[in-house]
Amino acid sequence: MPSPQEELLEIAKRRLYGNYRPAPVVFVRGQGCELFDANDQRYLDLCAGVAVCSVGHAHPALVKTIAEQAGRLMHVSNYFYNDQAIRLADELCRRTGFAQAFLCNSGTEANEALLKLARRHFYGLGQTGRARVIAFDNAFHGRSLGAVSMTGTPKYREGFGVPGNVTHVPYGDVEAVKKAMGPDVAAVIAEPIQGEGGVFPAPAGFFASLRALCDEHGALFLIDEVQTGIGRTGRFLALEKDGVRPDAIALAKGLGGGFPVGAMLTTEKVANALPPGTHGSTFGGNPLACATALSVLRIVDDEKLVEGARTKGAALLRMLDELVREFPNACEAARGEGLLVGLLLREGFVARDVLPLIQREGVLLIAAGDRVIRFAPPLVVTEAQLAEGVAALRRVVAALDAARRGAA
Repeated sequence: MPSPQEELLEIAKRRLYGNYRPAPVVFVRGQGCELFDANDQRYLDLCAGVAVCSVGHAHPALVKTIAEQAGRLMHVSNYFYNDQAIRLADELCRRTGFAQAFLCNSGTEANEALLKLARRHFYGLGQTGRARVIAFDNAFHGRSLGAVSMTGTPKYREGFGVPGNVTHVPYGDVEAVKKAMGPDVAAVIAEPIQGEGGVFPAPAGFFASLRALCDEHGALFLIDEVQTGIGRTGRFLALEKDGVRPDAIALAKGLGGGFPVGAMLTTEKVANALPPGTHGSTFGGNPLACATALSVLRIVDDEKLVEGARTKGAALLRMLDELVREFPNACEAARGEGLLVGLLLREGFVARDVLPLIQREGVLLIAAGDRVIRFAPPLVVTEAQLAEGVAALRRVVAALDAARRGAA
């Protein structure tokens, strides 16, 4: 007789569209940093739905907020104000120093808004030929046609007739940006750390140079903080480290703690770039999502999760550095900031092939690029849980290292 999980997997194979390659496990509940499948097997979750479940699973305060707001008001159209959207916009601007917020449902939507903002800004100034965007190799900005046009990995764009007018240059290469600059450039967009591309932090001074170049050429400077924002790197915004202010940023993922919500935050300079009728979102700014995001922000403050990401992330890097020293035939380097950290495997290993081995140890991690095992756990993770995850990873890389030495 098939198990509950086997029954669900059989239905999934028939009914779910095959654009994903999910592992053969069906999760039915979670608590904190733990997930349980349909057969009630426990897994340690160190990927948090790709940096989304910032306060863990089923956080009591978040559950309470969602239930209460659902019983009060879930949705009204953007033909009207709602109290939660106003409060969320005010709170995000207060925390970050930006002037205004456009509320949406995802990181893709937030980055799409950035792209439209940049092009419409110059259109409004009468500079209709100024629409090109400079983005970076290995970048990931989302899956809509506009967002994927800025994404720097060609395989994501193949076959879709992606709109042009985007120039991709190597990440961290200021000279390449200088060469790509021109009077037709509307904006430069970058991630503080390239998460999907391989957990690549930007080199020191890179963003100050981009800001200066954009100012020199009259272009906008845009930052995608979808994966790095909301305390992930040990700062509320990752770019705080650089002391640089972009013209607009995109937020999502951890902002909703698992509930779909995103935001574009802008300076006064571009506050009028998208006048009424030029952009919108049916569900963007709905009261349920906004109340949820406000609850996440309160939890982040109350539990000091930003500071915790900094200290726990430093501990995690030390653990992974030890793996690199211990198993040099399998591991090349550890890198990242806060609780966005990657272990780079040696050439010849493929991260996606290694993940199932880690899953068998009861730990969930994700890939970044071809050779990086990525940690992006809930911000509520403990150092003991991180140590448990690294111990499981150690067993896997020890076997990989031994196999590589044996083959040599």
